[in-house]
Amino acid sequence: MSRRRLAAAAVLAVTLTGAFAPVAVARPADPVQKQLDLLVDRDGVPGALAYDGRVTRTAGVADLETGRPMVGERGRLRLASDTKAFTAVAVMRLVADGRIRLDDRAGTYLPQLAERGITVRQLLKQTSGLPEYSSLVDWNGRPGTSEDYLALALAEKPVFEPGTDWGYSNTNYLALGMLIDKVSGTDFRTYIERTVLRPLHLDDTYWPAPGELSLRGPHAHNYGVHPAHPQAGRVDVTELPGYEFGASGGLVSTPGDLNAFWDGLFGGRLLPGWALRLMTRDTTDVGGRDVYPAGSRYGYGVASIPLSCGGVYWGHGGDLPGDSVGGGRASAGRGTVTVYTTTWAAEGASLRHLQRAVDAALCAKGR
Repeated sequence: MSRRRLAAAAVLAVTLTGAFAPVAVARPADPVQKQLDLLVDRDGVPGALAYDGRVTRTAGVADLETGRPMVGERGRLRLASDTKAFTAVAVMRLVADGRIRLDDRAGTYLPQLAERGITVRQLLKQTSGLPEYSSLVDWNGRPGTSEDYLALALAEKPVFEPGTDWGYSNTNYLALGMLIDKVSGTDFRTYIERTVLRPLHLDDTYWPAPGELSLRGPHAHNYGVHPAHPQAGRVDVTELPGYEFGASGGLVSTPGDLNAFWDGLFGGRLLPGWALRLMTRDTTDVGGRDVYPAGSRYGYGVASIPLSCGGVYWGHGGDLPGDSVGGGRASAGRGTVTVYTTTWAAEGASLRHLQRAVDAALCAKGR
């Protein structure tokens, strides 16, 4: 049981000295903290955190072995698929600069896709029909290249014809990373650093180097089923080959930096207004699909999720064996939040509690 719950359960002893006794008024429970506690106490999440730009709330511990307290908003974490929003912004920067067009055939830049008829827009929107490459990788083998991983996906049949459906696939953003390489003349990591990280001064955000397994700086341990050793069950998976996750999931950041990214993007500091409007208005209804609740829509590397208090928030989710990340920036001035767990929490009760923590934090700021 968390310290906050123990405190809430404590009874104040009162000595009667006259005809009247003071009345203790219960303070309303913190709805965000309640969801974090549920993640830990009911769902078995080792540690959880919510940061809304002002207040950091935590539950559980950063390290099951030592019981070290959960890290705060400067703790490093793997962004997983939140990385896709950074990659989408970089692509839209190339569009804004006139270096590519959204309806260009992706095969114009990537010969591997020349026969597929897939456009840049379809890669951004997850409507290309490309199969998921990550499930085809031998994670026990030697690290591959982006070209190797794309070849694995292209050896499979398309999930659907381009533009006829929506299907979440990391392969779309793997290909977009390769496209950035080709068009920018530099590695997509360098280009994203130049166009996104540096302008927003995201100094705690970085791309892991080749072969780098650990996380730099303060961080919680992560726990989950290791993709190379699933037979071992849930283990410490803090060390992962982050470089291999690339443009679809490789960034490492902090709750503070991730909030600053959402504020910078939707505050108009990274792209011209028309480009940002395209990202958020050219969308697909994805409610009830993947991890998205009813009413959700997917744009260009960002998704809108309805809020219980009205309006929506724009952001992205990210999941790896050792963590889940949710949150984004809400409409109507309700602010920004990042919620982070130290294990995979992308289904069932844990997903509901994570999403409710995001909702509670953003709705509370609007009251």
